[in-house]
Amino acid sequence: MRPPRLTVNPNSPNRPTVLERTRNIGIAAHIDAGKTTLTERILFYTGMIHRIGEVHDGAATTDWMEQERERGITITSAAVTTEWWQRAEEGTVKLFTEQKQRINIIDTPGHVDFTAEVERSLRVLDGAIVVFCGVAGVQPQSETVWRQATKYKVPRIVFVNKMDRTGANFDNVFSEVREKLGANAVRILIPIGSEDQLKGQIDVINQKAVYYSDDDTFGSTYTIKELEDDLKETAAEAYEALLHAVADVDELVGEKFLMEEPVSREELKQGIRRATIANKLVPVAGGSAFKNKGIQYLLDAVIDYLPSPLDIPAAIGMDPDDETRHIGVPTTDQGKFTALAFKLWADKFVGKLVFFRVYSGVVKKGDTVYNPRTRRSERVGRLIQIQANEHKDIDACYSGDIAAMVGLKNVTTGDTLAAPDHDVVLEPPTFPEPVISMAVEPRTKADQEKLAMALGRLSEEDPTFTVKTDEETGQTIISGMGELHLEIIVDRLRREFKVEANTGAPQIAYRETITRNAGGEGKLVKQSGGRGQYGHVRLEMKPNEKGKGLTIENKVVGGEIPKDFMNAVFKGVNESMTNGIIAGYPVIDVHVDILGGSYHEVDSNENAFTMAAIFAMKDGFKKAKSILLEPIMAVEVSTPDDYQGDVMGDLSRRRGHIQNTESKGTLSIVHANVPLKEMFGYSTAVRTLSSGRASYSMTPSHFEQVPSNIVEEIVSERLG
Repeated sequence: MRPPRLTVNPNSPNRPTVLERTRNIGIAAHIDAGKTTLTERILFYTGMIHRIGEVHDGAATTDWMEQERERGITITSAAVTTEWWQRAEEGTVKLFTEQKQRINIIDTPGHVDFTAEVERSLRVLDGAIVVFCGVAGVQPQSETVWRQATKYKVPRIVFVNKMDRTGANFDNVFSEVREKLGANAVRILIPIGSEDQLKGQIDVINQKAVYYSDDDTFGSTYTIKELEDDLKETAAEAYEALLHAVADVDELVGEKFLMEEPVSREELKQGIRRATIANKLVPVAGGSAFKNKGIQYLLDAVIDYLPSPLDIPAAIGMDPDDETRHIGVPTTDQGKFTALAFKLWADKFVGKLVFFRVYSGVVKKGDTVYNPRTRRSERVGRLIQIQANEHKDIDACYSGDIAAMVGLKNVTTGDTLAAPDHDVVLEPPTFPEPVISMAVEPRTKADQEKLAMALGRLSEEDPTFTVKTDEETGQTIISGMGELHLEIIVDRLRREFKVEANTGAPQIAYRETITRNAGGEGKLVKQSGGRGQYGHVRLEMKPNEKGKGLTIENKVVGGEIPKDFMNAVFKGVNESMTNGIIAGYPVIDVHVDILGGSYHEVDSNENAFTMAAIFAMKDGFKKAKSILLEPIMAVEVSTPDDYQGDVMGDLSRRRGHIQNTESKGTLSIVHANVPLKEMFGYSTAVRTLSSGRASYSMTPSHFEQVPSNIVEEIVSERLG
């Protein structure tokens, strides 16, 4: 179901920038591709900041957390809002048109441990700039980000960054984007030169050369010139390829092309825009954020080719009481207020911040908003436009805007916020399961209560960070996406919440599953003089498809188990999946058929059937040949050729399987699948092996059976 296009003006007369000139974009990539540096340049050229801060100096605007500035990485997605006046097509930088554009930007982390930040950001964004390093090209986390953007149908522009670095090659990265990611990529801004000879860009559509100054204006001034010699040939070839690519995917340009009619520059740009928004085309630009070359034209491409909130299909919600009934959420200020809360943050000055994207309507300070999940309404205390860690109070937030509100208490990530008379639920973002755990305990009794409160706040903010109590040991167990993730959590406990905590060694999030079909039977019979307990369940289990989780089918006939007790049986089946029989780890990918059982007219109750189902499942697990599964990481190591053999040997000793190797200049790239258990402390090991010259990254790949000689070791660790 797609709501009809609006035929009335969607803009409120009070909004500062019309919807057509609003862009909600994310900047995403592999770690160290230059996302935050690019964001800093965008803020500088748009006039939001007047001094460029560098990541390596700990002074970047969007890296505002202490932990980010110390490590030089982005940990939490930061939102900023800026404005851009599109320049005239010819002349120098000082020529502008009157087209003021509002750009809401979210700078996302590149480290795999913080992939949830990318996931929830892409859920609410209309477009994205995906950044690739001109030397490293398409890396593992780049592919993850690309898949996330594809999942949410987010139109993309590619920026090949770091073209000033030794070994940078624009054509190689362009080919990798097409081949590895399967993108229909087209060149729109080609770097002129590379490494220390990087001078500017070829503007393919206008067939001009743009040369950026190397003076103290930080690339603010540049000159547009006619193309000469080899550049002219490169530009003509790229224009022809661009025209063919657009004609293949855009009906209007394709029709003129087939009729051999000339396609104007403006018609070509409109065709690129339509195809990009439809995810049929990916424009590619090259430059260097650090060397201040290529950012202004990239900003123009954002305005020209990425969508406004009006250009994408209107959101579709559903009725919380009837999931089959869909409700259109038109992108207009005149609609009923509907927004998605995509991020929570505990701010030390204002309290709980709820980041939200408005899909329809307007919300004002002091309004009451309704949460369909809790069935409760709450009052909006303040509305804030976020500029990284700075807050600017605003009176109203309009359709298509991204902002934060203060005053809401009972809200979690993914909640829909709506007008009090509007019962609608928007699709929330989805998050991966944690893969690593550790025990944490307060150092003093005084910290006990503070620790519980702080962990509760942190788990509320981060859906991939979970907290639970081990029933057997009474320990508090925290779980996350990796060693760095949990290290940052513990550091935040100390700095933000003033809680000193001791931590245990990291533990792996193992899983269990079954390998063959088996029947299970469970019976609970208790007589204690009065009313007894009676429940009896027969079932059959079989391995499910990978990733399917638990599925249950009711095949009971003849009333062997009354319908009133079937929910209790399902509950017992679900509960039994939380603890397997090998080492008590959660069980995954099982299909269960409930076949039958028996009941007693007086002694049967829901609790008895829940217990009987648990007994039946445990009985089945024993017969179904349960196995232990461990998380496998996709590891990529970039190393000088001299150390390739040592790196591969070390990965093999860690039970790794080398998938392939490739060469990029003087570097060898080793791809391997390695158990997470064996990757602890790898950063130190790989630096030692390569005299500090190798780097690596890893992303969760899949689960595999643990070798039998390792199972006993894991079980003994688990059971103490």
